[in-house]
Amino acid sequence: MTIAAEAPAHALDAGMHALGSLSTHLLGVLQRGGADLSQLGVPAQPEPEDGLWDDVNVPQTRARRNLWKGSMVDAAHDEYLHFRFEHLDPNQKPNTLRNWLASLVQAKKRSARPEVLNMIVPGPIGSGKTAALAALGNEASEQGLVVRFVKHATYLTWRRPDSAPHNLTAHQVRERFVTCDLLILDELCGEMDITATEFARRETVDLIDSRIAAGRPTAYSTNLRSRSQPGSPGLGIVDILGERLLSRLEASAHLVKVQGPDRRRPAKPLDW
Repeated sequence: MTIAAEAPAHALDAGMHALGSLSTHLLGVLQRGGADLSQLGVPAQPEPEDGLWDDVNVPQTRARRNLWKGSMVDAAHDEYLHFRFEHLDPNQKPNTLRNWLASLVQAKKRSARPEVLNMIVPGPIGSGKTAALAALGNEASEQGLVVRFVKHATYLTWRRPDSAPHNLTAHQVRERFVTCDLLILDELCGEMDITATEFARRETVDLIDSRIAAGRPTAYSTNLRSRSQPGSPGLGIVDILGERLLSRLEASAHLVKVQGPDRRRPAKPLDW
């Protein structure tokens, strides 16, 4: 008499899981091929609108987009999420931004350091710098890059204990903005003056130096000149962060000036 050996429980579980996965896949193929599953006694399986069943890269693409959207929501800038290069005017240099993004995507595919590592976008208040860089982030997040957005002053605040959203630690905040493929650091040196604390300078140097050393690109917007001009009011970035950091930043950056009137001003003077 032959006695059949009993299969181990974990082997049965694995077999059932594989069978279930195969059945789900076959049902999906049948449905996408036009088969009427109701005739087979099988409930219809709704197909995700984003094509998840057809492209294994879709979950990663969705995750990258959600990371970008989350950073824009945290910055209270989610109204900028609809901007694309096509929405920018010539003053906002859409072609320059588009070409730079293409070079970053190619460098990412080759695991190479971008030829132009950083982009500095100076311009007057309200000239459209943030909208231009938001368009850059929106496009980049759809082209395979992990992109983050944060205001310079906000980053410094979040680096202090128990100041970041979502219960992030100071270390997690640093990792989030140091390791992303593309960082958009808005309003560089905004809300800072020559009395900037040693903490602010140290944290800024650490963030910028770490990204440059790792070959990770950063786009900066700022209302300030690089250096103050004789006879002109206002400080320059060098007055706040020092010559060493500015020189290191400029050596690896392309300058894109955004000109034009303040887009935030009403078309007609308000009558108070």
